Amino acid sequence: MKPFVSAHSAWALRVRRSVRPLVAFLLVIPLIVTACRAQDADLTLERIFSSRDFAADGFGPAAWLEDGSGYTTVEPSSRGQGQDVVKYDPGTGERSILVSAASLTPAGASTPLEIHGYSWSPDGSKFVLFTNSRRVWRLNTRGDYWVLDLATGRLQQLGGPGAREASLMFAKVSPDGTRAAYVRENNIYVENLANGIVTPLTTDGSETIINGTFDWVYEEEFGLRDGFRWSPDGSKIAYWQLDASGVGEFLLINNTDSLYSFTIPLQYPKAGTTNSANRIGVVSASGGATTWMQIAGDSRNYYLARMDWANNSDELIIQHLNRLQNTNTVLMGTAATGAVRLVMEDRDDAWLDTVDDILWMPDGRTFTWLSERLGYRQAWLVDRETGEMTLATPGAYDVLNVVHIDVEEGWLYFVSSLEGATERYLYRVRIGGDTAAEPERLTPAGEDGWHSYQISHDARYSFRTWSAFGTPSRVDLVALPSHEVVQTFVDNERLRRTFGALVLGGREFFQVDIGDGVVLDAYMITPSDFDPSKKYPLLFHVYGEPAGQTVMNRWGGRNMLWHHYLAEQGYVIMSVDPRGTPGPHGRDWRKMIYGEIGTIASQDQAAALDAIARRWSWVDTSRIGIWGWSGGGSMTLNMLFRYPEKYHVGMSVAPVPDQRLYDTIYQERYMGLPQQNVEGYTKGSPITYAEGLKGKLLLVHGTGDDNVHYQGSERLMNKLIALNKPFDVMVYPNRSHGIFEGPGTTRHLFELLTRYVTTHLEAGARLY
Repeated sequence: MKPFVSAHSAWALRVRRSVRPLVAFLLVIPLIVTACRAQDADLTLERIFSSRDFAADGFGPAAWLEDGSGYTTVEPSSRGQGQDVVKYDPGTGERSILVSAASLTPAGASTPLEIHGYSWSPDGSKFVLFTNSRRVWRLNTRGDYWVLDLATGRLQQLGGPGAREASLMFAKVSPDGTRAAYVRENNIYVENLANGIVTPLTTDGSETIINGTFDWVYEEEFGLRDGFRWSPDGSKIAYWQLDASGVGEFLLINNTDSLYSFTIPLQYPKAGTTNSANRIGVVSASGGATTWMQIAGDSRNYYLARMDWANNSDELIIQHLNRLQNTNTVLMGTAATGAVRLVMEDRDDAWLDTVDDILWMPDGRTFTWLSERLGYRQAWLVDRETGEMTLATPGAYDVLNVVHIDVEEGWLYFVSSLEGATERYLYRVRIGGDTAAEPERLTPAGEDGWHSYQISHDARYSFRTWSAFGTPSRVDLVALPSHEVVQTFVDNERLRRTFGALVLGGREFFQVDIGDGVVLDAYMITPSDFDPSKKYPLLFHVYGEPAGQTVMNRWGGRNMLWHHYLAEQGYVIMSVDPRGTPGPHGRDWRKMIYGEIGTIASQDQAAALDAIARRWSWVDTSRIGIWGWSGGGSMTLNMLFRYPEKYHVGMSVAPVPDQRLYDTIYQERYMGLPQQNVEGYTKGSPITYAEGLKGKLLLVHGTGDDNVHYQGSERLMNKLIALNKPFDVMVYPNRSHGIFEGPGTTRHLFELLTRYVTTHLEAGARLY
């Protein structure tokens, strides 16, 4: 018998039944919110390396138009497919589509071409699209090129019927907009845009004869890729030619991608061995014989490190470095005859860097130059006829790079930091005015951190990218010289919120006095529950060579997040920049390590550890770890081997255990020739001190590393085996120097490093 239920009570029962789950849900909401907040606050390896939680937004690629009318950038098409190239007026914000995605759709195709890069013809009539790109060593510099005629809408692919897919490099339209030149399979071609006729300017290109581009070492160490230049009047092309015959061939071995292993030959000159021969010539853009610049000497023992037209179509300006790279001779080459004459010479007892800041003044006679001859990296004005040099920035500070010269108003804009080596700001000084005046800082006070600038041709505006150690990048359009923010392109607000929600410890920059007047820049990251009354292990991140700094007040991406993750496991993370790193400390700071790479920096690192331990009683000197990549991998080995009583665990990624195995241009620049500096190469190489290993060592390397060969790690393994030293190894098949190729590789690597340090270097605070 069913119980009696009235209509009213039945309604009430239904309400109670429906309300109960609602009440239960409402009671659970705080728990859900708490769990979500806890999840947001939790920094995990999965979130760092396998999710997009910490992915940063970008801007561009953007470029200022030479006519001063605004800038262009790439944006998703409003029609849903492809990308538009859009022009903006920075003053009014007016927007117009210059190149639509629809106009980049080839005949017969249903989708637009993907934009991997773009440029404009000098006369502004043609749009040059780079797409279907392929990686060549570091960057994607080979692919397909298309040219869009903005007046007619005609879209044509360059290369002619004989070109293979993705085989063109560095296509550039002539100044009059009628022809395009490009490199294809080590030869240079000019293509008539009206009729498609392709004219070869060189025909001897091969695996060893390289026209219009460069071999591995020139690209890696001089940053040279595009090796030809249109003359300003479009009548001629100047280009490099390298002859790599006789250069030692290193064989990379691929064991995994076929049934039988195969080798990948790489022409790679190791320190002290034969370089490619190099020369520069000029050829008519219509074809014909090349006029070679008549530069004396053995071209395998000097470098033609920079070349361009000398503000006219008759002469080239060439930077000629001797093999030791301590003399930079500026030459003027005559295009018609090949005759060269000396303009000026820069010398240094250590080494010289190439100058990328040559800009011409309105008189056409004077160009800018950067030199350290007076102890700082200063800007000079050089007379092209007499070679007379006039100092433009006489102060005791370094001009790290010239961003722009406003020749009409007489201002030189440069990036440096007069406040400290961990920062970068924008300054300007008068050219030809009161050269004793202090530089004017344009980056506002209070915006501490790392700033980079891309200034418009009329110097009225600039793109400014700004980040700090705990602040993701922000990209603004700023007016100059007021530095007023006109528009923010990227604020990374989502990333800021995500990062800000994490429960993290402190981040602090500090300086370490290691004695004898030497003070080093450093930073530390501490756990969120840091208690200075207890003892903590330290894990140092190192680099320590002239190619870069680690102590920088800028957003550090995944590496920085990983360091924070380790700090939350109970480590204090530190990094110290030793002498020889490229901060704005003056010439002597940077170059006092000449001939002793690996030696003085190791002493500085060890002295810094001692000073840090004296300064803070919470440092547990029985638990010291260190890790680094490339030069930092070498430094890790040096610290473990040279100072085994100080460093107990090391993780060395892609190191150079023996400096004699690295390339000519880099190693000889800082160490001289190995035949002449036998002691320096021996003392600077970690393998020399392998017998000192007492702690735990993890050695990591990719077998496909074309830069720092796996060979060096194998030699170190043999040495350690012969010494009966225990160590651990992780090999990544066919990965390059960055060890990122293949699904899951980066996360796998950093989880490996995490396991190693947490297993062998006890985490967490200890009581005294």
